[in-house]
Amino acid sequence: MALEIERKFRVSGDSWKPLVGRTRRLRQAYLTKNGRLSVRVRIDGDETGTLTIKAARSGIERHEYEYAIPLADAEELMLQREGSVISKVRHIVPIGDFNWEIDVFDGENAGLVVAEIELDRPDRTFERPDWLGEEVTGDRRFYNADLAKHPYKSWSKGR
Repeated sequence: MALEIERKFRVSGDSWKPLVGRTRRLRQAYLTKNGRLSVRVRIDGDETGTLTIKAARSGIERHEYEYAIPLADAEELMLQREGSVISKVRHIVPIGDFNWEIDVFDGENAGLVVAEIELDRPDRTFERPDWLGEEVTGDRRFYNADLAKHPYKSWSKGR
């Protein structure tokens, strides 16, 4: 059983762009989300498919199980989704001992840019880059499963 410890932040500005080490396009969709767990299918580029099950927990820790699946199966499962397909470009930005994942969303979530960092323990300290904005770790609106049902473009302006 894998435990994911992740913190999520909005991104302000573009000063992270020169620091990008790798970039890849991701498409993902949710097959179910019921309050206890979510089941996601993801296509990385046009090359690999994964099926991920995440168990809901409060705070920054969640149980996560991820399995490689054939690309054709991933494409077929995308058609069985709940909500819309999440489309984004993920940029990997190494800083110190960590790799930040900066997701630049497009489609119905265009305009949203979020940075995530995976930690080895909940109390782990890390360098906060100057482009890091408000922490949104506990804000469910920023969970990809929620963005599939309530896209960023549908949010009212003051939020």
